[in-house]
Amino acid sequence: MPLSEHEQRLLEQIERALYDEDPKFASTVRGGKLRRPSRRRRVQGIALFVIGIVMLVLGVVFMSSTPGVGIVISVVGFLAMFSGAVLAITSFGARKKEATAEGANPGASAEKERSRFTSRMEERFRRRFEQE
Repeated sequence: MPLSEHEQRLLEQIERALYDEDPKFASTVRGGKLRRPSRRRRVQGIALFVIGIVMLVLGVVFMSSTPGVGIVISVVGFLAMFSGAVLAITSFGARKKEATAEGANPGASAEKERSRFTSRMEERFRRRFEQE
C-alpha cells in the first residue's frame, strides 16, 4: 500500500530530523546507493597505485644492497598501492561535500529546524493521545 503525500512528507521530515540529530547512526542505517568516485579521484588513485608499484620494484632492487632499506621501501610501496586502489574505487566524503553545499551555515538552520520539528511532533502526539 503506497503512502499518501502527507505521509511521505512526514517520513521525509523524520528522516531529516534523524540525520540532523545523529548523522553517524543515520549514515549507517541509510540504505543509500553506492556512488561512483569522481574522475579526479580515480586518476589520483591510479597515480598513487602506479607510484606504489614503482616503489615496490625499487624496494626489491635495493634488497640486494641494503636489505633494511629495501624492506621499508617495499612496505611503503605496498601501502601506497593499497591506498591508491581504495581511493580509486570508493567515494568517501561525498556526503560531507553535499551537506556543505546545501547551506552556508547548516548547523544553525539544522538546530532551528530540529526544535521546530520536535515541537510539532510532540504536539501531534498529544492531539492523537487526547483523541483516543
